Amino acid sequence: MESRCENCIIRQFNSLRAMSKEELKQVSDSKTTKILKKGESLFEEGDKLNGVYCVRNGVSKLSKLSANGKDQIVKLASKGEVMGQRSVIAEEITNLSAVAVSDMEVCFIPKETITHTLQKNPNFTLEVLRHMAHDLKEADDVIVNISQKTVKQRIAEAILYLKNNFGEDKDGFLALTLSREDISNVVGTATESAIRIISEFKKKGLIHTSGKKIGIKDEKKLQDMVEGF
Repeated sequence: MESRCENCIIRQFNSLRAMSKEELKQVSDSKTTKILKKGESLFEEGDKLNGVYCVRNGVSKLSKLSANGKDQIVKLASKGEVMGQRSVIAEEITNLSAVAVSDMEVCFIPKETITHTLQKNPNFTLEVLRHMAHDLKEADDVIVNISQKTVKQRIAEAILYLKNNFGEDKDGFLALTLSREDISNVVGTATESAIRIISEFKKKGLIHTSGKKIGIKDEKKLQDMVEGF
């Protein structure tokens, strides 16, 4: 029964928690579950979405293609996050692409179910607004970061962010392994720069690496670097 929305613990993390039992039952009856392998695409920038995706497991990168053909990763969406909400509500094509950076399980909820509930349940509408407001705030922070912090500071911050949000594995490496290209796309720099800075961090004893994996050795020094010390 775990796959029913009513019994799903994950909805506590998103706007679905404001739905009534009856509304959740409708969502449950209309949703479909999708399994994605790492690297598979969920939707592309410019797609018309017929619903939203709720992440049950795994992590997706949400990115936008810039004029020079480089991806800028705007957000990493993990367990509990709802993707596609903005474009479904605004009735616009998607502004971002979503690609799995680990194996994923997502639930697709059709647009009609969402819009119907928005019209009927003011608590749900308020929750959706809160989540969108939070996303806007995060987007503001990203803009400020990119314009005011050096690439080194942003890479140090990205490494700490990955640890704080996704944890570490039993060997002390970051549990979510991003390619060097993905890391460069998170911080908004060339892949070569990211590779160079990561090996510099390694030489300085701030991190240790094994293939693509990165582990933190000196968290305080990384934090100091982010804060500009």
